[in-house]
Amino acid sequence: MSTALIIVDIQNDYFANGNMELVNPDKAAANAAKVLEWFRKNNKENIFHVQHIAGDPSLGFFLPDTEGAEILETVQPLENENIIVKHFPNSYLKTDLESKLRENGVTKVVVVGMMTHMCIDATVRASVDLGFETTLIEDACATRELSYQNQVVPAKQVHYAFVGALNGMYATVTSTEDFLQQN
Repeated sequence: MSTALIIVDIQNDYFANGNMELVNPDKAAANAAKVLEWFRKNNKENIFHVQHIAGDPSLGFFLPDTEGAEILETVQPLENENIIVKHFPNSYLKTDLESKLRENGVTKVVVVGMMTHMCIDATVRASVDLGFETTLIEDACATRELSYQNQVVPAKQVHYAFVGALNGMYATVTSTEDFLQQN
């Protein structure tokens, strides 16, 4: 059984002065970098960097050929690592991620990245639907506050609501430290 790392959308627009700044993205990116380093030492051929490029300019971020759409320097792909370009929250939708995982004999995936409530949620659920045993490293993810009908939901609550919903039925949810100690 082979395990792959899927790094979802750790791109400049989510950081300070970006067009869609998240809450505490630096901490999440630092944890993702630790997991990436572990994979590079232990599992070189199964690292997948997912890069969201806006299909519609009205999205306002991840616009093609902009600095904001570039992958953050701390998790930059190496030459031998896969880059999957996507245009939807689900990293599998209309991409070759699934076929590349299957070609490499992957049965388990570890997911890190951004945003917890959107692309992470969609990717984790799709991973399970496609039959991959899935681990989510929650402190290597970040999100932002949301609002609905004049109710503001703080980013921390958004994050834990989505992580809590995924834990168990969809994924094994763990921390960076626990993942690194157990593997």
